[in-house]
Amino acid sequence: MSTTICQVVGFIVSSLGVAGCIVATAMDMWSTQDLYDNPVTAVFQYQGLWRSCVRQSSGFTECRPYFTILGLPAMFQAVRALMIVGIVLGILGLLVCIFALKCIRIGNMEDSAKANMTLTSGIMFIVAGLCAITGVSVFANMLVTNFWMSTANMYQGMQNVQNRYTFGSALFVGWVAGGLALVGGIMMCLACRGLIPEESRYKAVSYNASGRNISYRTGPYKVGSGYEPETKTKKGAGYEEAARSEDGRRSYPSKYDYV
Repeated sequence: MSTTICQVVGFIVSSLGVAGCIVATAMDMWSTQDLYDNPVTAVFQYQGLWRSCVRQSSGFTECRPYFTILGLPAMFQAVRALMIVGIVLGILGLLVCIFALKCIRIGNMEDSAKANMTLTSGIMFIVAGLCAITGVSVFANMLVTNFWMSTANMYQGMQNVQNRYTFGSALFVGWVAGGLALVGGIMMCLACRGLIPEESRYKAVSYNASGRNISYRTGPYKVGSGYEPETKTKKGAGYEEAARSEDGRRSYPSKYDYV
């Protein structure tokens, strides 16, 4: 029962993690404008992986997608790729995990096959979680680097006002979602051990010596060709069968019986 609970809980946690990765990738608030010491507060800007948006004080919001791919920074494209890979692996892991659940029977599927499918889905969830955490961390590192560079430029030239961007809500969603997918994958790998049949865990065979010692007597063995004629025994007057005496012992002919 504990194996089934661990498997189901791992499936639920991994599902939440994959859903969170999809939501974080689709969100626009990966980076938001830092309004600290910003005199212009009528316009609020924020950016995502796919478009940048501007929200005015009147409530009107305008978003513009990125119409270029080659013009974007290489690290930005790497973040996109990591999030997409994590989502694809997470969805495939969910499909495999549904058929691997112990509470679901499909045909005559054995427990060993379910154990292999559970381990496969667990590995997929772990890789998906690591991809999401890595992608979000790389983007956060980019924000930190650009933030301090913009701050240094602002203090060097006080006349130039530059927009600084800080962490958006999508980053925290991505971190939590990646952690959930990672934990769910670990739970699926732990549940795999309970699905392995007992006879396949211990494959060593013990041989017990028999209690009775049997001794074999060897003797000469003559092999015939199979085509030899049967030998006939010659019986003469002196080669008659020995007659038994009255006391039960066999009496053999003497040399005077052949005269």
